[in-house]
Order: sequence, then C-alpha cells, then structure tokens
Amino acid sequence: MKIPPAAAIHLLHRCVHASLASHSTQLAGYPYATPIPCVPDALHRPTLCLSALAEHSKNLQADPRCSVALLDPEAASSQSGSRLTLLGDMEPFQPTPLELARHLRYQPEAEDWLRLDFAFYRLRPQRLRYIEGFGRMGWLEAEQWLDGPTLEPEREAELLDRAAALPAGVRLLGADCHGIDYESAAARRRLAFPAALESDELAARWPELIAALA
Repeated sequence: MKIPPAAAIHLLHRCVHASLASHSTQLAGYPYATPIPCVPDALHRPTLCLSALAEHSKNLQADPRCSVALLDPEAASSQSGSRLTLLGDMEPFQPTPLELARHLRYQPEAEDWLRLDFAFYRLRPQRLRYIEGFGRMGWLEAEQWLDGPTLEPEREAELLDRAAALPAGVRLLGADCHGIDYESAAARRRLAFPAALESDELAARWPELIAALA
C-alpha cells in the first residue's frame, strides 16, 4: 500500500507522548523501551528533552540507533488506531532561540527541566512504518518523509505573532505547511490541511485558518 507521508506527519503532530526503544547498556542485546514526551520540529522530526541520568540517555550516548513509536491518542485500541514507528539515529543538539521557543510552547514544563541536567535530542529518521488499520500499512523512506514544503522558523514566528484574535480557550503551539497544532480544553489538537500549502499561500490564508480552530 502506498502511504501518503502527510497521514503519518499528522499523527506525529497529534501525539503528546511516544515510546522510545534504545539499546540497553545494562543488558546487552536487549531493547530498553520507555514512555517519553514528544515534540515535532519544523521538519517533522521527534525532539526530546532528556535527563542525563535517565537510562535511555545513557543508552543513546552509547548507541544512537533507536526507534520511536506513536499511537493515535484517540484510538479505541492499539489494533484499530493509526500508529507510527520511526527508526533512526538520535542526536543531541543545541536549539536555536526559535527552536527553543517552539519546544516550550508544546512542552512548557521543559523550561524547569532545563535548569537541571536535561538536554535536547532529535531523531534523524531512516525509515518509518505507518499503519492506518487492518491491511492499510506501509513503509516510508526518510527522503519521502522530509520531501515537501517547509515553513521556516522565522516565518512560523511571524504567523504566530499575527494570530491575535484566537477562539476562546485556544493556545497556538506551532504551524507547518501541512497543518496547525494548537491546544484546546487542555488537549493537543491539529488542524490538518487537505493538501500541503506553500509558505506564501499559508500566510495568505492564515486569518481564515485561525478562525477555523476550535
């Protein structure tokens, strides 16, 4: 089955939490899986804020190969819901000011963690497995995942600054060429575009898109 990258991208953006599987340093050859908070970056790569004391951080420092698994937060079960597994290499990185601001919009509590021993990691995907339901599944290569229009961080910041009249109870998290992430009723939500928008078209349609949030 041919998998549209946008379907997997929307799932990543809807998920607050994921499961991270790294290579155990305590028991060689065994995977070490743990739940983690997950924030998508501008290129739809999972970014994590991890403590240096955590077992998974030690594992990743020894071997960056890992996988991140996500399940549709609204799924009735793990078999009926959409799910995504990303395989790749986890790399530490120092965020730019705009990258940091984006991460903290999605995960405000990380501001306190950064006063401790926490640091940022980003998954560089190699292959992805997307399952939409029984018989509807397939693999995506990294170049398919990353091939598409991109909203630069500076342009995203400009658009978010323009969103003055938000619907009641809505807090903007981020925007990209495939959709808008926001928080409503203390839950992460996503306005998914029917088709990807180039940055200029997104900017032109920004007022009507903001008005559609609820």
